[in-house]
Amino acid sequence: MRAYVTLRSPDGEVYALSHGDVIGRLWSAAMPVDDARVSEAHAMVSLRGEALKLLSLRGLFSTGRRPMRELTLAAGQQITLARGVVIEVVSVELPETVLALEGEGVPTQVLTRVCSLLGGEAPALVSGYHQGAEALIWNMGSEWRIRTPTQDSALLEPGGVWILGGRPYRAVEVSLTSAAGGDTVQRSAIQAPLRIVTRFDTVHFHREGQPAVAISGIPARIVSELAAVGAPISWAAVAAEVWKDMDRLTLRRRWDVNLSRLRSKLQKARLRGDLIRADGSGNFELLLYPSDRLEVQD
Repeated sequence: MRAYVTLRSPDGEVYALSHGDVIGRLWSAAMPVDDARVSEAHAMVSLRGEALKLLSLRGLFSTGRRPMRELTLAAGQQITLARGVVIEVVSVELPETVLALEGEGVPTQVLTRVCSLLGGEAPALVSGYHQGAEALIWNMGSEWRIRTPTQDSALLEPGGVWILGGRPYRAVEVSLTSAAGGDTVQRSAIQAPLRIVTRFDTVHFHREGQPAVAISGIPARIVSELAAVGAPISWAAVAAEVWKDMDRLTLRRRWDVNLSRLRSKLQKARLRGDLIRADGSGNFELLLYPSDRLEVQD
């Protein structure tokens, strides 16, 4: 009960990638590519409608001569990430339904190959392994497993209910169509819907009945980078795109200062406090509610 694509890397290794998985030079990428010509977060697999697609993040790709930003994946494709760096689509698996998790304060989200349920005041289900999570979820072939601090690995099936951090969570089965494109329900959303337009050095926030809010400069660059990625990503990867050729310590200082400025601007504009969300493990994301709209403009 999992939609995934099997890819062969340039060195011959085979990887199975699900919705939200990233291909790139980052060591934490679902499919790491050890080549300087490939971006740290180059492309991402995304479930859209009843198809798995490859979406460009910080780098383009092609199946011929024309650069592409989006590709519907199919077995047999040869995808060029950079000159001489080619990956192969071995197979694409698209079941009729997939497994998702929902709960108090957490919208219905399709499970990827490894997920962590983070607790606290703003619980969230994020991709990857995060130490100290309320629960870890992963797949074993066609099965899904769950482990909590008080429970060993157990089978995760539709209808299963867990009380984690005092909140109830439930595993549900959803169709590919309803699972794709963010068609999940955020039950706790109380803010007015946002339309966010990113233009690299400027970002505009629109709310019905209220004046538009505009930010520019480095804070806008941070929002634009997070919007372009569309998934949780390490602060270092974002900072490296904003400030080129700097050591990690300097990057961290600049990131902390400018992130604080960005959050201050959002607070003064009375925008959602969780719009720039940190998962506590060094990853950040632009958190959108189902009613929000994002327009990424070059």
